[in-house]
Amino acid sequence: MTPTLTPPPETVSPPAADERCDRCNAAGKLRITLAGGSELVFCGHHANKYAEDLVKITVRFAADPEFSWRGADLMAN
Repeated sequence: MTPTLTPPPETVSPPAADERCDRCNAAGKLRITLAGGSELVFCGHHANKYAEDLVKITVRFAADPEFSWRGADLMAN
């Protein structure tokens, strides 16, 4: 058997170019991880629109390098 390298569970990668928003199917800009380990992807519009609610359920997040998520400041506080 060949060993498989997997990233540690605490890492989250930004959405891939082909991933779509779970709300409207636009290009994904933000990936959040929930407490149970599930992940959701949002476009920039929905990520910022629902930022206050998303920070309440987000354990970890990763944003596209060119996207500034409004919830990042809320997560830091």
